[in-house]
Amino acid sequence: MKASPRIPATEPPAATKPAAATKPAAATKPAAAAPELAAPEPVTATGHDTTRAIVQHRYGTVPEQVLQLAQIARPVPAAGEVLVRVRAAGVDRGTWHLMAGQPYLMRLGFGLRGPRNRVPGLDVAGTVAAVGPEVTRFAVGDDVFGVARGSFAEYAVARAANLARKPAALSFTQAAALAVSGLTALQGLRDAGRLQPAEPGQPGQKVLVIGASGGVGSYAVQLAKVFGAEVTGVCRAAKTDLVRALGADHVIAYDNGDYLQAGGRQTHSHDRERYDLILDIAGNTPLSRLRRALTPYGTLVIAGGEGASWTGVGRQLRARALSPLIRPRLTTFVSRPRPADLETLRQLTATGQVTPAIDGTCPLSAAPGAIRRIHAGHVRGKQVITGF
Repeated sequence: MKASPRIPATEPPAATKPAAATKPAAATKPAAAAPELAAPEPVTATGHDTTRAIVQHRYGTVPEQVLQLAQIARPVPAAGEVLVRVRAAGVDRGTWHLMAGQPYLMRLGFGLRGPRNRVPGLDVAGTVAAVGPEVTRFAVGDDVFGVARGSFAEYAVARAANLARKPAALSFTQAAALAVSGLTALQGLRDAGRLQPAEPGQPGQKVLVIGASGGVGSYAVQLAKVFGAEVTGVCRAAKTDLVRALGADHVIAYDNGDYLQAGGRQTHSHDRERYDLILDIAGNTPLSRLRRALTPYGTLVIAGGEGASWTGVGRQLRARALSPLIRPRLTTFVSRPRPADLETLRQLTATGQVTPAIDGTCPLSAAPGAIRRIHAGHVRGKQVITGF
C-alpha cells in the first residue's frame, strides 16, 4: 500500500497558504426545517451593543422548551480573546448533553441549577470583529474557525488559541462543522489510539469506526485513510452510502446481527475479523465483544458517553480499570482544542484530504430542532446553523 502523508503535529509558519481543495463536499439531503420559535425575549441592551442569540436558563431534555431566541448584550473580548461575527455554527451531540445537564455529574462543572454559560454552541466560523489585549495572531477582518463560547449567536467570544484561519477552499458552513468533531476524531485516532502512518510498501493498520456516519465518525473515517489504514465503518443501514463515499473500505450496518463477527466480509460464520484499533463513538457495545474483535496488541478507544443519567462514563471507567490486567489496550480520552491540531485540520481540508460532511443547514431560530435531530440520530455528518 502506498504510504499516506504524515499528519503534522506542529503548526507551520504563519505565511503558509492553503492549497485549493480538490475533493468535493460530501453532500447529503438537507435537513427538514424545524419550527420557528416564539417571539424573542425582551431586549436587555440597546443599539449596537446587542446580539441575537439562543439562550437557556434551566436544564431540560426538550430543546423547544428550554431554548429561546433572545436579544442579549454583545460579549466583549477579554485579554487573549477574540470577538467573532458568527457566520455559521456547527451542532454536535455534546450540545444536547450541555442543554440537558446530563449526565448529572457534569453539572458540578457547568452549573448545578442551570448552565453558567446561557448561550449554547461551540463550533464556530466567522469573521474577527474585535480582538482583546495580548492577541497578536488575528486582526479585525480575518476569517476564522474553531471553538467559541456560545456560538449560537450573532457574536461570540473565543480564546485566540482555540481559533485558526479558515481555509479559503471551505465555505463558512463547512468550516463551522470542522473543529469540535474533527479534533475529537484526530485526537482519538492519533493520540489515544496511537495510529501510525503506513510505511511505504506495507499494509496499513486495520481500523474499525463504530458510529461512522456521525459528526466525529465522518472525520474519523477520512483521517484514518490519511494514515493509510484499512477502514471499516459501522453505521445505520440508511447511512451506509455516506460512509462509503467518505472512503471506508468496508461498511457494516448495525442491524446485521453481530456486526463484529465477520467484519462486513464474505466469511464463514465462525470467523471474526480482528482490528488493530477500534474507535467506538458514543456506543454501548459490551467491552467483552469489543475485546474479542481486537488483535492481541490492539487498542480500543471509547469516545463520548453512553447516555447514562448520572455519570455517563461507566463503560470508560471499567475499560480503564481492566486495561492494566489484559493484553489489548482499552482507553478513553477528552478532546481539547489545540492550535497545532486546528492547523492540522486546516491543512487537510485545504488540500481536500478531509471534507466536512454536511447534512443540512437551518436558521438560528431553528436551533432547537437541529439539536433534537442530532440527539435522535437523524443527522448524517453535521448539522450547521447559518441564518444569523
